[in-house]
Amino acid sequence: MSVAYAAPATGSADSASFLDAVKARRTIYALSKSSPISNDRIVELVNFAVKHCPSSFNSQSTRVVVALGAHHDRTWLIAKDQIKAIVPAENWPASEQRLNGFQNAYGTVLLFEDQAVVKSLQENIPAYAEHFPTWSEHAHGLVAFTIWTALEAEGLGANLQHYNPLIDADVAKEFSVPESWKLRAQLVFGKGEAPAGDKEFKPLEERVKVFQ
Repeated sequence: MSVAYAAPATGSADSASFLDAVKARRTIYALSKSSPISNDRIVELVNFAVKHCPSSFNSQSTRVVVALGAHHDRTWLIAKDQIKAIVPAENWPASEQRLNGFQNAYGTVLLFEDQAVVKSLQENIPAYAEHFPTWSEHAHGLVAFTIWTALEAEGLGANLQHYNPLIDADVAKEFSVPESWKLRAQLVFGKGEAPAGDKEFKPLEERVKVFQ
């Protein structure tokens, strides 16, 4: 059974637009090295998400590198070097083709969580120490989703990759990030050249319980 979410019939146009953007956000792999918006606008969207997304105790632990142009290409050359070093030779062509798809996109948003912030919270609020790493991941997810949705609303497709920790050391060196920044994901984006396929939805009745 597929369940399509429709924006509420009542409510502001702004809230309907937000829900439409959430619904439209999909994983797009066929991306090109072009963008319908400027680099400045891309950075503006990233800055908005990093500034306004919530985090536990307002810790603001998420860190971001926006890699465009040659810096984007370099990110995926690093990934190619690392993957080629560990996969069997017969499997490399398929891996290379996949990585070429990411390199052929317009840019990459590298998402990190600052472990120095997490450690400080653990030391200063020991009652919740075991939870802060998990709550840090929540913050990361919120920022990633917000950037992804904002890019979608501006006409860009994207997909989220996780080549960490394999590429961590080389990425940290390439972009001179502090040692405490832990790479969590790579959001690859560009102009979508092919739509996402149909998406199946599990019945909401199995996923949501309402008591009123």
